[in-house]
Amino acid sequence: MRAWCIENGQLQLDTLPDPSPGPEEILVQVRAIGVNRADLLQVQGRYPAPPGTSSRVPGLEYAGVVTAVGERVQQRRVGDAVMGLVPGCAYAEQIITHEREALIIPDGLDFTRAATLPEAFLTAYRALFLEGGLQAGQWCLIRPATAGVGLAATQLAHALGARPIGSSRDLAKLETANDMGLTAQVREDDTLAEQLQALTDNQGVAVMLDMVGPDWSTLLDGLRPEGTLVMIGMLGGLTTQLNLGTLLMRRQTLKTMTMRSQPLENRIRIAQYFNDRLAPLFASGRLLPLPLERFAFDQAPAAHAHMAADSFSGKRIIEVGEATHR
Repeated sequence: MRAWCIENGQLQLDTLPDPSPGPEEILVQVRAIGVNRADLLQVQGRYPAPPGTSSRVPGLEYAGVVTAVGERVQQRRVGDAVMGLVPGCAYAEQIITHEREALIIPDGLDFTRAATLPEAFLTAYRALFLEGGLQAGQWCLIRPATAGVGLAATQLAHALGARPIGSSRDLAKLETANDMGLTAQVREDDTLAEQLQALTDNQGVAVMLDMVGPDWSTLLDGLRPEGTLVMIGMLGGLTTQLNLGTLLMRRQTLKTMTMRSQPLENRIRIAQYFNDRLAPLFASGRLLPLPLERFAFDQAPAAHAHMAADSFSGKRIIEVGEATHR
């Protein structure tokens, strides 16, 4: 099979042996691959794959067709259309994954659109609702609401009855998120906490989904007492200073999470949440796939360059082969 491999800090197309599924695994012929910022960081040597996963082939997100199953597989069959989030190695024509980690592709979606879903929606749902405990009617901040996870979080909060506020340094970049259900916008500047207080009648937001950091010393003034901040990224830097007394008196909770470096049982659990809770929302039209830009399989470096330019609010999808329809 062909696969994109990391060689000296660059992507290089190579030929690798075809993989074979283990007893509880499935072999998937990949039809579409989602590009994520983690892939760019891995190529740069700044985000290694978790233990047990090869760091040579990047890629966390796929959609395709099951072509072989292990001897103990019960839930998947050859010919099933599946998608999923994996610890790595998705930049290839074939991948191996545990059968229970594979997600159902909602009715009506082709492989290309399906590949926009797993990373963004699984991450956003876990951060807002499982870790953050967001409830219908509550305010939440999505910081920023401009890329894949931010757009998915906006849709999820809106569809499930919460009130999402989106942030960006450039409010014009929130146009796509507005169409997906933002209740309000805030500008990323020194007055962010004050803007949040004004929007929420001085109550503060219940949950913050933060991909920026690290200026929490002022940002937390916009989080209500007993509110929760869930950090899933640190685009703004690695260090911060906090007034622990204020944090304690307001009884606020700080959480961090990653999707990639989880044990298999956790990845299976979150996959089941998608199949049970989110797939029906896509089937009914309450949730929609993300806007996308398409790239051919041999254009993976161009897809990375497009993401690095950071001028598109949506997903970059690498299509494998000519057939992208189910």
